[in-house]
Amino acid sequence: MEQKIPEVLQDAAGAVITDRKVWEQQRGRIYELLCDQEYGFLPPPPEQISFRTVERQEDFCASKAVYERVEIRVQVSGKEFAFPVHAVVPAVVSEKPMAFVHINFRSNVPDEYMPSEELADGGFAVFSFGYEDVTKDNRDFSDGLAALFPAGSRNGNAPGKIALWAWAALRVMDYLQTREDVDLKNVAVVGHSRLGKTALLAAASDERFAFAISNDSGCSGAAVTRGKKGERVADITKMFPYWFCENYKAYAGREEEMPFDQHFLLALIAPRKLYVSSAQEDQWADPPAELAGCRAASPVYGLYGLGGLVCGEESPEANAVFPEGNIGYHVRKGTHYLSRYDWQRFMEYLRLHRN
Repeated sequence: MEQKIPEVLQDAAGAVITDRKVWEQQRGRIYELLCDQEYGFLPPPPEQISFRTVERQEDFCASKAVYERVEIRVQVSGKEFAFPVHAVVPAVVSEKPMAFVHINFRSNVPDEYMPSEELADGGFAVFSFGYEDVTKDNRDFSDGLAALFPAGSRNGNAPGKIALWAWAALRVMDYLQTREDVDLKNVAVVGHSRLGKTALLAAASDERFAFAISNDSGCSGAAVTRGKKGERVADITKMFPYWFCENYKAYAGREEEMPFDQHFLLALIAPRKLYVSSAQEDQWADPPAELAGCRAASPVYGLYGLGGLVCGEESPEANAVFPEGNIGYHVRKGTHYLSRYDWQRFMEYLRLHRN
């Protein structure tokens, strides 16, 4: 990257952080900074939450899996809202399956972005929801879940849509806590593109996620912003201002003035596992900037006696995979897409690093 990025292991006075306890205090400040200046603060947990299975298929995927559609109903300030979650759990396993919470663009099961049968064949459960079943991907903050958290004129650090989708992912994790057929020590939250940004924020907000996986999340996701090619803060806040809090607009064209960069978000996931994937031809997301984010977040893992990204300094070739570290990474051939190749690498990473 051409511009110097801020050090994540540096306190307000500029001193280098070498102590894990000091980092834990710094972590809280960084999380609040990112919520205040980029995503908006996630709403508090609901006052009430309930789960109801409304459909069940025992013979899903040629009887290799059980499918359930579950209604999650929440109450906030006396108002109720419900959205569906789709569960596909392998029918026969030798041990409790690890699980993905997939924030998807659609509610289809399976879906072009989610090979449900292949995941079940691999021994994984997947709990997915269509993001627009939560709140629409537009400027309307009276829609769906957003209506429960009045944003008024959306000044300052009121939550953007990414924060609301992340909040919904946390409620899916609440549901998983009620299941005895899933390995709760090994749950990954995963998303693609804008929902990759959402998955990272969800994992930063909730330590119950043992793994965070972002695919092609790019600007305001895994990619370091300073020196980034392709999409920048000015682009994303012009096209999609409602994804973020209003404060974020102040950095359009002024990224060098941000008191943070995206490796701060990645660092919040330590010491848990993080996996970032890129597509070689996705220049708008800028794979080198995503890899730079992984490199810059890695020193935080050292405070826990862990390695971060295990990758040489050279630029990796297409289909290069680096799964050994507590930060994993791959870059595949092709364009902006969540492919079977990506899911195969995610499954391999979870198997390799199972808790």
